[in-house]
Amino acid sequence: MRAKTLPILSVGVALSLALAGCSAASSPQKEDGLIHVVASTDVYGDIAKQIGGDRVSVTSIISNASQDPHSYEADAQVQLSLSKADVVIQNGGGYDDFVDTLLKGANNPTVALLNAATVSGYDQTPPTGEFNEHLWYDFTTVTKVAAKIESTFARLDPKHASTFAAYGATFSSAVSTLESSEASIKAFAAGEGAAITEPVPLYLLDALGLVNKTPEKFSAAIEGGTDVSPLVLTETLALFSGHAVKLLAYNAQTGGPQTEQVIAAAKKAGVAVVPVRETLPAGKDYLEWMTDTVAAISAALK
Repeated sequence: MRAKTLPILSVGVALSLALAGCSAASSPQKEDGLIHVVASTDVYGDIAKQIGGDRVSVTSIISNASQDPHSYEADAQVQLSLSKADVVIQNGGGYDDFVDTLLKGANNPTVALLNAATVSGYDQTPPTGEFNEHLWYDFTTVTKVAAKIESTFARLDPKHASTFAAYGATFSSAVSTLESSEASIKAFAAGEGAAITEPVPLYLLDALGLVNKTPEKFSAAIEGGTDVSPLVLTETLALFSGHAVKLLAYNAQTGGPQTEQVIAAAKKAGVAVVPVRETLPAGKDYLEWMTDTVAAISAALK
């Protein structure tokens, strides 16, 4: 989903509220001896926790499983957390620009900022099309981000570098297993058609060799929160009645009448419907969530 303009407290107001009654906020004491991490969403917060273990304290700005990242409103507590963070992790690519805005007023010049879009190495201004910022569905990027988190933790807490390395290796091995699953699915599903409501899962669908048949104007309108034209909606619905696709991957955290109409058309045509998300499902960590998602898509394609 394209990042929208987010309502954010003014820096001055946020700082005044957050730091009222606090002293020396610009150089907070970290008496617990932990690395303090603030992540824009619980996706990156969970990855940081899996690599840092009990040597890190992680705060995820968006952590409610039912919360849409693009409807987020910053508060004073977030500003305070950023002012005390050793590491901040954001997705980047226009997805969570509120982090940059809040950091400007956090008075924390030594914080280590990790930006997944930058780490990915992708061209964020491609000559054709638009940059897909939903990088947690790209396992190559996730592996790079995990390595960057590990090296940052090791620099900040060198005594426990071996611990971070061990946790990082375990995490990366699990992601490699997911990539192996992708390859197995691609072997029998490459070239099959797929439909989406928004570009959220496209990195994953591309890795599986699936062909996105969705009219670009449809997914762009749904992502941007605007109405789909009748002609484009008709064209999209024909994908299901004409059996041009084997699955529909829809963003379970957003919706509307036209999205519901597409889901209903897919079900009526016997096309598998697979939910995707932008934050962790309740009770799942990142690896469990991705394992479930890959398995659901595999089952849909058989």
